[in-house]
Amino acid sequence: QVQLVESGGGLVQAGGSLRLSCAASGFTVSTYSMGWYRQAPGKEREFVASITWSNDGISYADSVRGRFTISRDNAKNTVYLQMNSLRPEDTAVYSCFRGTSVGVDWGQGTQVTVSS
Repeated sequence: QVQLVESGGGLVQAGGSLRLSCAASGFTVSTYSMGWYRQAPGKEREFVASITWSNDGISYADSVRGRFTISRDNAKNTVYLQMNSLRPEDTAVYSCFRGTSVGVDWGQGTQVTVSS
């Protein structure tokens, strides 16, 4: 059974940092493209970052490029999102995803709140 479990969210002041984790089970993260989306209250879900299975393709939304870093630890079967220089507009529920040939699997999400 495929599971994606996010953790690491919380409340942080503007300018601070958080590291989100996405622990996977039921499959090996090194063989899939993985990434993060976020959704703020009243807004559409927004792409944040992704990493291909071969690590040769890393993408970021313009709004987070230079501040966020996506990475993968194959030994821990976990994908991370390091978020630095956080801004109030980064406040959202962050969800991890796995991309497959037939669709997308999602985690339940973790709340990130950035206070000004």
